[in-house]
Amino acid sequence: MRTLPTRRPLASTAALLLATTLLLTACATSADRLVTGEADAADPTPVHAPGPDRTGRTPKPAPAPEPRGSEDWRQHGPTAARIAAYTTRISAPAGTRVGLKVSTSERRYRVAAYRIGWYRGGTGTLVWRSAPMAGHRQAAAVLRPVETRTVVAPWRRSLTLDTTRWIPGFYVLKLRTGTGFETLVPYVVSSPSAAGTVALVAPVTTWQAYNQWGGYSLYAGPSGDRRSWAVSFDRPFNGATGANDYRTAAIPVVVQAERLGIPLSYYTNVDLDQRPNLLVGAAGHVSMGHDEYWTRAMRRAVERARDGGTNLAFLGANTMYWRIRLDDTARGPARLQTGYRADAQLDPLRQERPVEATSRFRDPPHASSEQSLLGMEYECYPVEADYVIASPTWWGFRHTGVVRGERLPGLVGPEADRVYLNASTPRPMEVLSNTSYSCRGVPTTSQSVYYTTGSGAGVFTAGTLRWGCALVDRCEHPLGARVQRFVEQVTRNVLRAYAAGPVGLAHPARDTVARYHLPDLNSVDAS
Repeated sequence: MRTLPTRRPLASTAALLLATTLLLTACATSADRLVTGEADAADPTPVHAPGPDRTGRTPKPAPAPEPRGSEDWRQHGPTAARIAAYTTRISAPAGTRVGLKVSTSERRYRVAAYRIGWYRGGTGTLVWRSAPMAGHRQAAAVLRPVETRTVVAPWRRSLTLDTTRWIPGFYVLKLRTGTGFETLVPYVVSSPSAAGTVALVAPVTTWQAYNQWGGYSLYAGPSGDRRSWAVSFDRPFNGATGANDYRTAAIPVVVQAERLGIPLSYYTNVDLDQRPNLLVGAAGHVSMGHDEYWTRAMRRAVERARDGGTNLAFLGANTMYWRIRLDDTARGPARLQTGYRADAQLDPLRQERPVEATSRFRDPPHASSEQSLLGMEYECYPVEADYVIASPTWWGFRHTGVVRGERLPGLVGPEADRVYLNASTPRPMEVLSNTSYSCRGVPTTSQSVYYTTGSGAGVFTAGTLRWGCALVDRCEHPLGARVQRFVEQVTRNVLRAYAAGPVGLAHPARDTVARYHLPDLNSVDAS
């Protein structure tokens, strides 16, 4: 006997069709948001607050799980000119919708965003990942304007990052093609305020000055052509190396600072230029690594902070050597960086607005040596020397076990600073290290220094570019475990003390500069 099929009621059929339609629509919407980079921020999983228990009290919600870290943010695959990218902002507050422009020869790629810090399992935590994206080869680089040989990548926006749920910090965007080619893009989610925090500042203008993507930088041009007089942020970074590699200069400082658990804020030095009062009320300001290119506005912001009691740390050398200017373009604010360097006499503003003209800070027009802020001037490249302890009882050297005259092999280099004893030398100032060496055949010295001011601010200048890379022992050559432990401990001592407020009140500098041979005559051609 044949069994007849059961007939489904019309109402049930309609309900099933409606549910299916809603499900398909939701999936399509979710996919669309993934493509624009909005998946995690736009579609948070709803969390229902717990109701009262039998006693009438509402239990506290469970704490959020601790973010897990990994080293997946690091680049493992080659770039090989197969993929490149840049953001439409170098930094911005959380919630900013940031464009990412990508050019690739490969069919598909994905983007993952990692926040850098001290996490269980590694130094980067994944905060967002895109859906697989269709790859496109975008237009070739152009010179815009030609007169300054400024390279621009005239690309269309590939996707938009919604940073609503990204907390302030240093981020790395990792792009990986389906065929294994990779590239990294640095980005900073800036903090709403620096008040009461130690501000970690990324020196992005120096990274851009050395960036030779498209064939030109402020240092070099293609064979037979001159270098740029202005560079643009509207192009990818070319995988900076050496002292300009943020992976071994800035990121180690970020990780150590987050490990301490002190209040932190995050910025780039472009933020200092654009927001004059950014550092007001900050406990500390930290220049992370090679920080060579400054505008007048950046300098005024840091000087104003110091004079208001903000502690300063310059964890590099060759700091604030070149004066530059930043200008807006049709593509956004502060996207053009001008620096004529040795061709300073050709800067058109030299006669029109000399105060804005680009040159060394110590040179006319409006000469003002960097030493009045840093305690030293840039002296030499290349340098390969030991770091020789001069003041072992300095509070920043606590728990390092160093003694006077002890040598920390290879820590000074590849660029180094020196004190010039003259009217611009801050006093009282303590010489922490003093190394004698030869700069291209000319005898000279290198120092680390610490000075304090009437506001109570303390200022530490490392005087060597290897400070950041020594934190992870990833400099041009190994420095060894002893050097690494020393730099780690000093960095922790300084950051922890800075977070407590004006450090000069508890630790005034001992004025020791007169003990050393520090002539005012510059016998070395520094640059």
